[in-house]
Amino acid sequence: MVCRHYQELDAFVQEAKKKTGEGKVADYIPALAESGQDSLSVTIYHAENTCLTAGDADRTFTLQSISKVLSLALVLMDYGKEKVFSCVGQEPTGDPFNSMIKLETVNPGKPLNPMINAGALVVTSLIKGHSPKDRLNYLLGFIRRLANNQEITYCRHVAESEFSSSMINRAMCYYMKQYGIFKGDVEEVMDLYTKQCAIKMSSLDLAKIGCVFALDGKHPETGEQVIKKDVARICKTFMVTCGMYNASGEFAIKVGIPAKSGVSGGIMGISPYNFGIGIFGPALDEKGNSIAGVKLLEIMSEKYRLSYFLKHFLS
Repeated sequence: MVCRHYQELDAFVQEAKKKTGEGKVADYIPALAESGQDSLSVTIYHAENTCLTAGDADRTFTLQSISKVLSLALVLMDYGKEKVFSCVGQEPTGDPFNSMIKLETVNPGKPLNPMINAGALVVTSLIKGHSPKDRLNYLLGFIRRLANNQEITYCRHVAESEFSSSMINRAMCYYMKQYGIFKGDVEEVMDLYTKQCAIKMSSLDLAKIGCVFALDGKHPETGEQVIKKDVARICKTFMVTCGMYNASGEFAIKVGIPAKSGVSGGIMGISPYNFGIGIFGPALDEKGNSIAGVKLLEIMSEKYRLSYFLKHFLS
C-alpha cells in the first residue's frame, strides 16, 4: 500500500505542531524520553483501501496503552463478555490511568474498566498460551492480522525499560491478587504486559487497524472478519468513554470519535464505516495524550465534520 501525500492534511499537521512546545515527552519510562518532542505525523486509511498521509508517517513507535484495545478484543473473543467483565468493570474513571485509588474505594480489587492500567493488566493475564512466549506470539499473531503486516514485532529496548520501572503496575497486580481478581504470576504477566505495550508499528499500520474497527471487525484489505462485530462494538464504546484517559469526556465533545491514546504519543482514531486514523506525536499534555495529536484531530473533526454525535444529531 502506497499512501498519497495530502497537501491539506500537511497544512493541518503544521498548524497542530505549534502545540508541541506546550507538551512534554514521557520520561517515567526512560526509553520513551528519547523521542523527539516536535515530531507529528498522521495517516488516514479508508475503507476503500486508499490512504492519505502527512508528516513522517514511516516512523515506527510503540503502542503503549493503545494495545489495551487490541488485547481486550482478543480476550473477549476467547472468553466472552460474562467471563471478562466478571474480572474488570465497564465504567469510566475520572482518575489518571495509573491511579490505584478506585481499586480501594470502589468494589475493592476489581478495576473499573480495561483502559486503565489495573484493568489492562487483568485483561493481559487472560491471554491464552502455555508459556509467556506462547502468549506473546498469540497476541502478536492477532495484531499482525489486524494490520495485515507480518513484520510487526516489539521493541526490546522499550520493553526492558518499562519492565524495570513498572513498580506501580506491580503493586496493582499484588493488590488485585489479594482479592482474587488477578490470578496470574505477577512477573510473568508484567513481562508480557510490557512487551505488549512495546509492540511497534507505523501510523499506516495503526490507521489500518483503526479501519478494521471502523468496519465492525472486517479487514478492508483481506475481507477477513478479524474481530467479531459485537466485540468491535464493545471496544469502540470503551474508546469513547475511556480511551483518552481522564480527558475522554472533553475529547468526545471537541472531536467526537472513538479513539485510544498511548504515552508514546500514538493515537488510534475511528470514523465509523469510513476510515481509521493513525497519529504519532510524542509531546504529551498533562493527561498523557499527544498534545499536538489531539489538536490535529480537533482541526480534522471541525473541517470534515467527523463527530459521531454531530452526525446522529443532524440525521
